[in-house]
Amino acid sequence: MTEIILIRHGQTVWNTERRMQGHSDSPLTEKGLRQAQLLAKHLAGLSFDALYSSDTGRAQHTARCVAEATGHRLNIEPRLRERNFGVFEGLTRDEMIAGYPDDYARFKSRDQHFAMPRGESGVAFYARAIACMDEIIARHPQQQVAIITHGLVLDVFYRLAMGIPPEEPRIHELVNAGINRLRHDGNAWQIMVWGDASHLEEGMRTVA
Repeated sequence: MTEIILIRHGQTVWNTERRMQGHSDSPLTEKGLRQAQLLAKHLAGLSFDALYSSDTGRAQHTARCVAEATGHRLNIEPRLRERNFGVFEGLTRDEMIAGYPDDYARFKSRDQHFAMPRGESGVAFYARAIACMDEIIARHPQQQVAIITHGLVLDVFYRLAMGIPPEEPRIHELVNAGINRLRHDGNAWQIMVWGDASHLEEGMRTVA
Protein backbone atom coordinates (compact mmCIF):
# COMPACT_ATOMS: atom_id res chain seq x y z
CA MET A 1 0.00 0.00 0.00
CA THR A 2 1.44 3.36 -1.08
CA GLU A 3 -0.23 6.62 -0.07
CA ILE A 4 0.00 9.62 -2.37
CA ILE A 5 -0.64 13.19 -1.25
CA LEU A 6 -1.49 14.72 -4.63
CA ILE A 7 -1.42 18.51 -4.76
CA ARG A 8 -2.09 21.10 -7.44
CA HIS A 9 0.28 24.10 -7.55
CA GLY A 10 -0.74 27.47 -6.10
CA GLN A 11 -2.88 29.92 -8.06
CA THR A 12 -1.19 31.54 -11.07
CA VAL A 13 -1.75 34.72 -13.07
CA TRP A 14 -3.14 32.69 -15.96
CA ASN A 15 -5.51 30.88 -13.60
CA THR A 16 -7.04 34.24 -12.71
CA GLU A 17 -7.19 35.25 -16.39
CA ARG A 18 -8.64 31.86 -17.35
CA ARG A 19 -5.88 31.20 -19.87
CA MET A 20 -4.84 27.71 -20.92
CA GLN A 21 -1.52 26.82 -19.30
CA GLY A 22 -0.35 23.31 -20.18
CA HIS A 23 3.42 23.12 -20.66
CA SER A 24 3.65 26.92 -20.80
CA ASP A 25 4.15 28.74 -17.53
CA SER A 26 2.70 31.59 -15.55
CA PRO A 27 3.95 32.89 -12.20
CA LEU A 28 2.15 32.40 -8.92
CA THR A 29 -0.05 35.30 -7.85
CA GLU A 30 0.29 36.83 -4.38
CA LYS A 31 -2.57 34.55 -3.38
CA GLY A 32 -0.84 31.57 -4.99
CA LEU A 33 2.38 32.24 -3.07
CA ARG A 34 0.42 32.49 0.17
CA GLN A 35 -1.30 29.20 -0.67
CA ALA A 36 2.10 27.59 -1.19
CA GLN A 37 3.35 28.91 2.15
CA LEU A 38 0.27 27.66 4.01
CA LEU A 39 0.53 24.30 2.26
CA ALA A 40 4.18 24.08 3.32
CA LYS A 41 3.29 24.88 6.93
CA HIS A 42 0.63 22.16 6.88
CA LEU A 43 2.89 19.52 5.34
CA ALA A 44 5.63 20.35 7.84
CA GLY A 45 3.31 18.92 10.48
CA LEU A 46 2.88 15.63 8.61
CA SER A 47 5.17 12.66 8.20
CA PHE A 48 5.91 11.60 4.62
CA ASP A 49 8.81 9.88 2.92
CA ALA A 50 9.44 11.65 -0.38
CA LEU A 51 8.59 14.85 -2.27
CA TYR A 52 8.13 15.08 -6.04
CA SER A 53 7.26 17.96 -8.36
CA SER A 54 6.50 18.64 -11.99
CA ASP A 55 9.31 20.61 -13.63
CA THR A 56 7.13 23.61 -14.52
CA GLY A 57 7.91 26.87 -12.74
CA ARG A 58 4.54 27.12 -10.98
CA ALA A 59 4.79 23.61 -9.57
CA GLN A 60 8.45 23.98 -8.57
CA HIS A 61 7.78 27.31 -6.85
CA THR A 62 5.04 25.66 -4.80
CA ALA A 63 7.14 22.56 -4.13
CA ARG A 64 10.24 24.50 -3.06
CA CYS A 65 8.19 26.21 -0.35
CA VAL A 66 7.28 22.73 0.88
CA ALA A 67 10.86 21.45 0.67
CA GLU A 68 12.17 24.41 2.68
CA ALA A 69 9.56 23.85 5.40
CA THR A 70 9.89 20.07 5.62
CA GLY A 71 13.56 19.48 4.82
CA HIS A 72 12.75 16.99 2.07
CA ARG A 73 14.89 16.61 -1.02
CA LEU A 74 12.86 17.71 -4.04
CA ASN A 75 12.66 15.19 -6.91
CA ILE A 76 11.84 16.90 -10.22
CA GLU A 77 9.82 14.79 -12.66
CA PRO A 78 8.95 16.23 -16.13
CA ARG A 79 6.28 13.56 -16.71
CA LEU A 80 4.20 15.17 -13.95
CA ARG A 81 3.58 18.16 -16.23
CA GLU A 82 0.11 19.28 -17.24
CA ARG A 83 -1.23 18.10 -20.60
CA ASN A 84 0.45 19.83 -23.54
CA PHE A 85 -2.20 22.07 -25.10
CA GLY A 86 -0.07 23.21 -28.04
CA VAL A 87 -1.40 26.29 -29.83
CA PHE A 88 -4.09 26.77 -27.17
CA GLU A 89 -1.55 27.69 -24.50
CA GLY A 90 -1.73 31.26 -23.28
CA LEU A 91 -5.17 31.77 -24.84
CA THR A 92 -8.56 32.40 -23.25
CA ARG A 93 -11.61 30.40 -24.32
CA ASP A 94 -12.78 33.20 -26.62
CA GLU A 95 -9.32 33.45 -28.21
CA MET A 96 -9.23 29.69 -28.82
CA ILE A 97 -12.65 29.77 -30.44
CA ALA A 98 -11.71 32.77 -32.62
CA GLY A 99 -8.32 31.45 -33.71
CA TYR A 100 -8.94 27.68 -33.88
CA PRO A 101 -12.71 27.08 -34.07
CA ASP A 102 -12.57 23.55 -35.49
CA ASP A 103 -9.79 22.41 -33.18
CA TYR A 104 -11.56 23.88 -30.18
CA ALA A 105 -14.80 22.11 -31.09
CA ARG A 106 -12.92 18.78 -31.28
CA PHE A 107 -11.27 19.48 -27.94
CA LYS A 108 -14.58 20.35 -26.24
CA SER A 109 -16.14 17.15 -27.60
CA ARG A 110 -13.74 15.33 -25.22
CA ASP A 111 -12.37 13.18 -28.05
CA GLN A 112 -9.46 11.57 -26.22
CA HIS A 113 -7.61 10.76 -29.45
CA PHE A 114 -7.57 14.39 -30.60
CA ALA A 115 -4.35 16.38 -30.27
CA MET A 116 -4.54 20.10 -30.94
CA PRO A 117 -1.74 21.46 -33.20
CA ARG A 118 1.63 20.98 -31.47
CA GLY A 119 -0.24 19.47 -28.52
CA GLU A 120 -0.89 16.14 -26.82
CA SER A 121 -3.91 13.86 -27.04
CA GLY A 122 -5.85 12.84 -23.97
CA VAL A 123 -4.79 9.23 -24.55
CA ALA A 124 -1.10 10.16 -24.63
CA PHE A 125 -1.45 12.38 -21.56
CA TYR A 126 -3.18 9.63 -19.57
CA ALA A 127 -0.52 7.11 -20.53
CA ARG A 128 2.27 9.51 -19.49
CA ALA A 129 0.72 10.34 -16.12
CA ILE A 130 -0.09 6.73 -15.26
CA ALA A 131 3.34 5.42 -16.27
CA CYS A 132 5.02 8.08 -14.13
CA MET A 133 2.85 7.33 -11.11
CA ASP A 134 3.37 3.59 -11.49
CA GLU A 135 7.13 4.16 -11.29
CA ILE A 136 6.82 6.38 -8.21
CA ILE A 137 4.66 3.77 -6.48
CA ALA A 138 7.14 1.01 -7.34
CA ARG A 139 9.95 3.17 -5.94
CA HIS A 140 8.11 3.82 -2.66
CA PRO A 141 6.25 0.68 -1.54
CA GLN A 142 4.40 1.09 1.76
CA GLN A 143 5.46 4.72 1.96
CA GLN A 144 3.77 8.11 1.81
CA VAL A 145 4.72 10.43 -1.05
CA ALA A 146 3.79 14.10 -1.61
CA ILE A 147 3.51 15.20 -5.24
CA ILE A 148 3.09 18.79 -6.50
CA THR A 149 1.59 18.70 -9.96
CA HIS A 150 -1.29 20.05 -12.07
CA GLY A 151 -5.05 20.01 -12.27
CA LEU A 152 -5.49 17.45 -15.01
CA VAL A 153 -2.98 15.09 -13.41
CA LEU A 154 -5.24 15.17 -10.34
CA ASP A 155 -8.18 14.56 -12.65
CA VAL A 156 -6.60 11.39 -14.09
CA PHE A 157 -6.32 9.71 -10.71
CA TYR A 158 -9.69 10.87 -9.42
CA ARG A 159 -11.28 9.28 -12.49
CA LEU A 160 -9.28 6.07 -12.08
CA ALA A 161 -10.32 5.78 -8.43
CA MET A 162 -13.99 6.58 -9.10
CA GLY A 163 -14.34 4.68 -12.37
CA ILE A 164 -15.22 7.80 -14.39
CA PRO A 165 -14.22 7.65 -18.08
CA PRO A 166 -12.19 10.59 -19.41
CA GLU A 167 -14.95 11.28 -21.94
CA GLU A 168 -17.35 12.27 -19.13
CA PRO A 169 -17.51 15.96 -18.14
CA ARG A 170 -15.66 16.87 -14.97
CA ILE A 171 -17.79 17.78 -11.95
CA HIS A 172 -15.13 17.34 -9.22
CA GLU A 173 -12.99 20.22 -7.98
CA LEU A 174 -9.26 20.63 -8.62
CA VAL A 175 -8.28 22.96 -5.78
CA ASN A 176 -5.09 25.02 -5.95
CA ALA A 177 -2.80 23.87 -3.09
CA GLY A 178 -5.55 21.59 -1.77
CA ILE A 179 -4.85 18.20 -0.20
CA ASN A 180 -5.89 15.06 -2.07
CA ARG A 181 -5.00 11.74 -0.42
CA LEU A 182 -5.09 8.53 -2.41
CA ARG A 183 -3.97 4.97 -1.72
CA HIS A 184 -2.82 2.36 -4.20
CA ASP A 185 -2.84 -1.28 -3.10
CA GLY A 186 -0.97 -2.63 -6.12
CA ASN A 187 -4.16 -3.04 -8.14
CA ALA A 188 -6.50 -0.10 -7.66
CA TRP A 189 -6.74 3.50 -6.44
CA GLN A 190 -8.79 4.58 -3.45
CA ILE A 191 -9.59 8.19 -2.50
CA MET A 192 -9.26 8.97 1.20
CA VAL A 193 -9.56 12.79 1.04
CA TRP A 194 -10.31 15.06 -1.92
CA GLY A 195 -10.04 18.83 -2.28
CA ASP A 196 -9.30 19.60 1.37
CA ALA A 197 -8.52 23.32 1.64
CA SER A 198 -8.97 23.66 5.41
CA HIS A 199 -5.25 24.47 5.85
CA LEU A 200 -5.69 27.47 3.53
CA GLU A 201 -8.88 29.03 4.82
CA GLU A 202 -7.85 31.04 7.88
CA GLY A 203 -4.56 32.16 6.37
CA MET A 204 -6.21 33.36 3.14
CA ARG A 205 -8.70 35.77 4.73
CA THR A 206 -6.49 38.80 4.18
CA VAL A 207 -5.42 37.88 0.64
CA ALA A 208 -7.68 38.86 -2.27
